[in-house]
Formats: sequence, C-alpha cells, structure tokens
Amino acid sequence: MLKQGKFFQFLEKVDSNSDVPEKFTFPFFYEPHPLAILAAEDLQKHLHTQTDWSHDFGLTDPDSETALGKMFGVLVVQNSDGELGYLSAFSGKLANSNHWPKFVPPVFDILEKEGFYKVEGREVDALTDLVDASKRNPELKTTKEKLEKIRSEHKIEIEDYQAQIRENRKTRKTKKLTGQNELSSEPLDALLKQLTKESIGEQYFLKDKKREWKEKIEAAESAYFTLKNELISLKQQRANRSAELQRKIFAHYTFLNAKDEVQSLMEIFSFLEGGFPPAGSGECAAPKLLHFSYQNNLKPICMAEFWWGKAAASEIRKHKHFYPACRSKCEPILGHMLKGLQVEENPILKHSSFQKEIEIIYEDEAILVVNKPDGLLSVPGKTLTDSVDERMQKIYPRSETPLIVHRLDMATSGLMLLAKTKEAHKKLQALFIKRTIKKRYVAILDGILEQDSGIVDLPLRLDLDNRPHQLVCEEFGKKARTEYKVVERKNGRTRIHFFPITGRSHQLRVHASHPRGLNIAIVGDDLYGTKEERLMLHAEWLQFRHPITEKLVEFEMKAGF
Repeated sequence: MLKQGKFFQFLEKVDSNSDVPEKFTFPFFYEPHPLAILAAEDLQKHLHTQTDWSHDFGLTDPDSETALGKMFGVLVVQNSDGELGYLSAFSGKLANSNHWPKFVPPVFDILEKEGFYKVEGREVDALTDLVDASKRNPELKTTKEKLEKIRSEHKIEIEDYQAQIRENRKTRKTKKLTGQNELSSEPLDALLKQLTKESIGEQYFLKDKKREWKEKIEAAESAYFTLKNELISLKQQRANRSAELQRKIFAHYTFLNAKDEVQSLMEIFSFLEGGFPPAGSGECAAPKLLHFSYQNNLKPICMAEFWWGKAAASEIRKHKHFYPACRSKCEPILGHMLKGLQVEENPILKHSSFQKEIEIIYEDEAILVVNKPDGLLSVPGKTLTDSVDERMQKIYPRSETPLIVHRLDMATSGLMLLAKTKEAHKKLQALFIKRTIKKRYVAILDGILEQDSGIVDLPLRLDLDNRPHQLVCEEFGKKARTEYKVVERKNGRTRIHFFPITGRSHQLRVHASHPRGLNIAIVGDDLYGTKEERLMLHAEWLQFRHPITEKLVEFEMKAGF
C-alpha cells in the first residue's frame, strides 16, 4: 500500500537498498525501472478515481472533438531518512490550472494572479484589443477600396488616352504623306505645323492627366496608409511588448541541478539563434519533477513518463504507454539538470550491433548489396559514427569507398544497395527518384490485423519538437504511400509484407502504428509502439535494373525472426 502525502507518496513494502538502481534513468531512451512502473500504476489509479478536476481525455468517448490526452510523469525519490517514494507531474496545464493535489507545482507559475505575467499580459491583451479594433475600423476598408478604385480608374483612363494618341499619330502620318504628295510648299508647311501642334498638345494633355491622377492617388494613399500605419505600429508595439514579456518569463524559469547550480531558460538555450527557447520549454513533467526534488532535498532514483488518453490526430501516442523525454525542449534543460547525478549510459551507444558484422550479399564492379544488421546506422550520426558508411571506408580504399544510395533506419535490418562508382550512384539515384526500384519489407505487427491487404496513404513530416519522430500532417506533410499484404496471423501477432511506394523517414513504422493507418505498431518499435529486444522490421527483397548492364536483377535475404 502507499501512504498519501501532499507531493511525496511513500512507497512501502519496497527494500530501500536492494531495489534501488545504481544509476538514474537515461531519459531519452529507457525501459522503466520496476519502481517507476509501481509509481506510474499508482498514479494511474489516482487518475481513474480523483474528483478534484475534470479533463476530457477521450477515455469514455474517443470520438469527442474536445478529447485530448496528456503526458504524465513519475519520479521515484529517496528522502533524507532513506525512505522511497515518488513525485508526480503533468506536462503543461491540466484543467486550466498549474496546481492540483498530488502533483508538484510548476518551476515558474505564469498563472499566479498577482504575478507579473498576469499584469503585463493584460497590457499585451489591451494592445491586442487595439489591434483588433483597428482592423475592424470601417474607414480602413473604405479608404482601401477608394484607393484601389482610383488606381483602377487611373490605369483605364491613361491606357485609353494612350491608345487614342497612337491612333491619332497614325492619322497624322497619313495626312502628312498625302500632303507631301498633293500640296505645294506653303500649304504643306501650314499642315505640318498644325500636325506638330496637335502632337505636342496631346503630350501636354497626357502629362496633365498623369499629374492629376498622381495627386488623386497620393491623397487616397495618404488617407489609407495613415490608418494602415497605425495598425502596423500597434502590431509592432504588441510584438515588442510580447517579446519583452517572453524574455522576462524565460528569465524567471530557473532550474536547479544535483550540484545545486542554477540556470535560466535563456541561459540554457543561449546556443539557439536569437536565444529564444521553444514554446512550452520547462513545462514538461521531467523538469518539474527534478526541480522539485532538488528544492526539497529528495534524491532522484528513477523516472518514467506515460501518455494518458487520446492522442492528437497527427501524433502516435498510446494510452498508458511509456515515452522518453522530448528532444527539442527537454534535452537542453535536462542536460543541465542531470549534472551531478550518476546517469545510465545511452543504450544506443552500447547496442549489440557493434558486435554484428555486415554481410556482403553481392558485389561486382558497379554495385554492392549488403545485409545491414539491426541497430547499425546507415551513415554516421552526431554522437554515434559506427555505420555502414564508416565500415565500408575501413574495408575499401577511400578513393573506392562505395557510395550510399538509400538508407535504412538504425533499428531496421536488411538489404542495402551501394554504388561503387559515381556513374552507378547517379543512375541508381535516378531509379529511386523514378520509383522503379521495387522493395519488399517483412514485419511482425504487435496484434491481429483483420484486413488481408490494402494501401496506407498518410502524408508525413518531421516533428520539429521531438526529433526524429514523424507526424501525420495533411497541410505540410510529404506524400507517403505503403502497400501491404498479410502473410500470417499467429499467437496474437501478424506477419506482414510492406511494399513502400514512397520512401519517407519512418514511413512503415508510422503507417503501421497510426490510428488512421493499420493502428498496430511493429513489434519492438521504441518510438511508436513498445520497446523489445529489436524492431521486427527487415528489408528482405530488392529488384531493379542494373545501372551498367540494365538487366533486371533481384536480391533476397530472409529475416532472422
């Protein structure tokens, strides 16, 4: 049983020594420690039974238009008496408040009634009201329409008169030629003087007309732009005031670490151009939990974050599933907050792929086909360089190193095609662009898929706030299509073939997991499903025209699962 406290929830019947992990959770890639799972289960019971607040998570009505889940976090801690307990937090606000029983407070409460955010925020709101009033000012619309009308009338009249001048010029030319042929000297001189006078008169008249229209346009522009510039000025005042307020807020978000050092958001994100942190920085559960533990002399032991409720339409979030901390907002903050703690090594950096060899399936003077093991990058990353590309450089002289034509995800195993010459590389790339290279992947889905075959068509884009995750996005996403065919259903899982028509990052993984796709994650998918020993996704077959011989070739490598 758990004894209730205000924030610190005691964990009883737990050995405070033997059950405690030696190192703190690596927050960006982890499997929850049993203590964190125990704490999360207790928090989830609370979410089911509490009556302090109300939020539509979509658990009773998944079709509700207002339903949206939320990320919650638990931090197992040890107090000064050596007793284990846990803290809990939610990301952002919950039911329009930052404060609810059982949950730790925010690092900085922008909703405080008498705080500067409320006071100065009202000033920004007042400017917004002025901006809105200026936009609605009927004179702004009237003067704009008058200006557009005058400009239009000016253009029509001037163009019509210029056309008339051209016709008159032709007429005068004809009169001049006739006079030269038929008139004597004196009548011809008189005619020519008259024609010249008419031409000069037309030019003066055109000049006067242009001046009159210019004056009309300038007057109309003055009336319109006086109002328009007032609106622009108000918008700029609001932008400047809002930026000042934002800087002040970020300066008040100060975070402790295990060394009792303090840094503000502005300091933490000073490496960014402009120095402005991403919106919502510091509001996630993990920073709240760690900051509160340091403030109250509680030693962080392990942590976990889980999703509760319905996911946004663009994201893949499963109810009660555990997820790592986000990269764009939390990684810089936690980089500071974890200093002084013994933290687990990034599991990716010690992955077993380091011990796995690349098997060469086929090689000739132009191409190379290899079987990439799971857990190995295709090309070097920021922190991990071991990759197919790097290993090829060690096998072949630098001048002959095969060139990567396409990539597989680090977690995906299977056939990769490389070019041994620049000519072959160029031709193979063209085949990929034209989508004439046929590919087949095999995967195991973590559930039973009822339909036997079909096509998933969901556009994808990068989640800029949580790289390398991909989002389904109808507005900005790139076209992504996948054909599939079920091979076998067995033991509650489905073996399936994927035939990617396009080649977007994480395409098969997202198309499998997303509710609008197959709605069943691939086994072992730590990004969009549940982590296991490995991702059960393998590129098993390739077919294409050889870049030199142009003969149709194909290669197959069965999966090891």
